[in-house]
Amino acid sequence: MKKTPLLNIALSRLIASLGHGDILVIGDAGLPVPPGVELIDLALTQGIPDFISTLRIVLTEMQVESHVLAEEILHKQPPALADLNALDPRDLGERRLLSHEAFKQLSHKARAVVRTGECQPYCNIALVSGVTF
Repeated sequence: MKKTPLLNIALSRLIASLGHGDILVIGDAGLPVPPGVELIDLALTQGIPDFISTLRIVLTEMQVESHVLAEEILHKQPPALADLNALDPRDLGERRLLSHEAFKQLSHKARAVVRTGECQPYCNIALVSGVTF
């Protein structure tokens, strides 16, 4: 049995397969998933699992070089933003901001989108895979 907290087989397998520069998107319940991009749907109901809990668990296994947010999250200020900003910046790397429309276009390049049950607006993040060496 695994020793790390991530138990979802599909998500663990995906993270193990990522190469440098690959993108993994963690999205809220409303983020559209582009055709052809793998969907790992964790959503059970509104708020379960939430965006931050999902992100925290993913960060236990994924080496992240940088991350991308929609700039609208800074304007809307959902409660999850404070939790996101409280995470160790070394775990998330450099932050880039794009418009929400540009973020949705970036998701076309993702290896996968992880859908959460999050129902706060703009609670989406694109994690760019780094290397551990």
